[in-house]
Amino acid sequence: MFLLVVAAVFLIAYLVCRRRDPRMLRNGVFLTTAVVFGVLGGLVVAADWSLPAVVALGLLALALPISVVVFGVALVANGVTMLRKEGRSLGNQLSLLAGVAVLVLPVVAVVLVVRFGVVGVTVAALLALVSAYASAAFVSFALYSVVYGRMRHGVAPTAVVVHGAGLRADGTVTPLLRGRLDRGVQAWRAEVARGNRPLLVPSGGQGSDEVRAEATAMREYLLDQGVPAEDRSTTTRENIERSVELLRDAGRTGPLLLVTSDYHVLRTASLARRLGADAQVVGSRTARYYVPSAFLREFVALLVEHRWVSVVALGPFVALAAAIAVGELTGLAH
Repeated sequence: MFLLVVAAVFLIAYLVCRRRDPRMLRNGVFLTTAVVFGVLGGLVVAADWSLPAVVALGLLALALPISVVVFGVALVANGVTMLRKEGRSLGNQLSLLAGVAVLVLPVVAVVLVVRFGVVGVTVAALLALVSAYASAAFVSFALYSVVYGRMRHGVAPTAVVVHGAGLRADGTVTPLLRGRLDRGVQAWRAEVARGNRPLLVPSGGQGSDEVRAEATAMREYLLDQGVPAEDRSTTTRENIERSVELLRDAGRTGPLLLVTSDYHVLRTASLARRLGADAQVVGSRTARYYVPSAFLREFVALLVEHRWVSVVALGPFVALAAAIAVGELTGLAH
C-alpha cells in the first residue's frame, strides 16, 4: 500500500501543478513517478492473490537488463539511419553515441569493480547513479512531451506563430518545416471556424547556408495555400519575444499559440514560461526515424539550460565518491 500512497501523492501534485501551469517541467517528473509507483504498487498488491501479477513482477525484474541491450542496439541502429539520411553533424550522431554509451557503460562498471577494488566499486556506483538520473530525467521529459503535445489548450490566441526549421538549398521549405506550416494552418483555420481572427505569423531567421530568411519562404508557402500571413524573421529564441512585440505594435494583446515539431513542444513551452510569455504550444508530426535523435537533442539542451538542477542533485554524491576514492588511494599510498 505504501507504493500506492506515494503514487497518489505524486498524482495529486501532478494534477495541481498541471492546472496551475501545464508548461512546467516538474509536471513530467510528478507524472512519471506516479505512473511508476502506481504500476509497481498495483502489481505488489495484486501479487497476494493473482499469479499473473507475480509473473509480471518477475518479468519486470528481467526486463531491466534485457531493455538495456535492446535500447542500446535500437539507438545504434537509429544513429546509423540518421547518419545515412541526415548527414554527419553532431546532432545527428546523438542517438548513435547514446546507444554506444548504453551498451558500454555496464561493461566499464564490471571492469571497475573487478580490477580496482573499493575505488572501482565507488566509481561504478557513481556511474550507475548518474545513468539512473539521466534515464529517469529522459523518460520524464519524453513522457510529458507526448502528454503536453496532445493537450487541448483552451486559449483564444491573438496569433498563431509557426517556428522555422531550415530551408532547402534552393530556398524552399523542407518537409519538416512544411509539417509545421500545415499544422499552423490547421490551428489557424480551427480558430477562424470558432469565430476568432488570429494573425498567422511565420517566424524564422536566415542561416549562414540559406539563400533567404525562413520567414520569407514560409510566408510564400502559406500564401500559396490561400492563407494570409505576417512574416517575422527571427532566431529560434527570439521569435517568442519578437512575436509578442509584433502583436503589441499591431495593437493586439493576448495569448499566443506557438507551432513547432512534436519533439520540440515541451522545451518551447518551458522557454515561453521562463520569458513570461502568455503562450501555449502545439506540435506537428515528425518522421519516425528522426524522433529519437530529436528527443535526445532537446533533452541535452534542457539539461544544459537547467544544469544547476543536475549539479544540486548529483553534486553531493560526486563529492562523496571523490572523498571515498581519495581516502582509499591515500590509505594505499601509506
